[in-house]
Amino acid sequence: MNIIITGGAGFIGSHVVRLFVNKYPEYNIICLDKLTYAGNLENLADVEKASNYSFVKGDICDFDTILNLMRERQVDGIIHLAAESHVDRSIKDPFTFARTNVMGTLSLLQAAKTYWESLPERYEGKRFYHISTDEVYGALEFDGTLFTEQTKYQPHSPYSASKASSDHFVRAFHDTYGMPTIVTNCSNNYGPYQFPEKLIPLFINNIRHRRPLPVYGKGENVRDWLYVVDHARAIDTIFHHGRIAETYNIGGFNEWRNIDIIHVLIRTVDRLLGRPEGADLDLITYVTDRQGHDLRYAIDSTKLKTELGWEPSLQFEEGIEKTVQWYLDHQEWMDRVTSGDYQRYYDDMYKGR
Repeated sequence: MNIIITGGAGFIGSHVVRLFVNKYPEYNIICLDKLTYAGNLENLADVEKASNYSFVKGDICDFDTILNLMRERQVDGIIHLAAESHVDRSIKDPFTFARTNVMGTLSLLQAAKTYWESLPERYEGKRFYHISTDEVYGALEFDGTLFTEQTKYQPHSPYSASKASSDHFVRAFHDTYGMPTIVTNCSNNYGPYQFPEKLIPLFINNIRHRRPLPVYGKGENVRDWLYVVDHARAIDTIFHHGRIAETYNIGGFNEWRNIDIIHVLIRTVDRLLGRPEGADLDLITYVTDRQGHDLRYAIDSTKLKTELGWEPSLQFEEGIEKTVQWYLDHQEWMDRVTSGDYQRYYDDMYKGR
């Protein structure tokens, strides 16, 4: 198979690329990434010389480029992860989120439709797999309910609205044209290579350098957390065995209040750095809550476990230990990302291409 993984140089995407390159040497894996601030080829340094891996710098909104790439590489499958994903950024700049998440997805869908329908076999053996978020479902009360695949969409931020729209386009291409599509909605991910604007890597770095830890509101918002390698495993399973036109929720059954996660991070970082327990609790700083901040997300991934046998492999305490240790061991990576040096390097590399 020839498979495009969009956003493959990003956080989740790089883990999916790595898994597919190493697990399926008979596949040709094409990492397609625009290399915006969240894309970093250093995330894939360990597979960049693999014979079944190639990188293409490109914008998913560029229909002609995508269509030509699909024809040249005879693409059989698309795993679509490329997206603007930070809620705070979407509040400040919703246009960028609509362009990338909605129009970019539509560009990919139309390119796939155009190419696959030109083939004698048309859609046979083809697959368009769209990765989305649990945020499209809105928010839950503290009543024990969970998001299921039947939960009504109620997005509350420009980010989640853009992802909800892209989900609808993917399903519409199946219903209208018969394209073999799958959609998954996943809970919050954590783990190595996450861009440090997100809570866990940001706070690990801030604790290390004894910088303030800004907590929205009272820190009582609840999220369901999943180790990124487990998400990559789920994507692998669903891409190969999921039913066409189905939706699968991917979650960790692992709910934590933000303030409780921050306490876990402080304890873990302090212990691994040899600091006294609680030495950095004074870094917690409460700030004005985010606009439209959803109270609670929680995913029910029973369908995925029942149909395809997937479940998380790590408990949160084990996953967070591995994650904190990785960031402490890769301070040079963190320094290059936070300084922007990685982006200048790749801008120069691909200048004029």
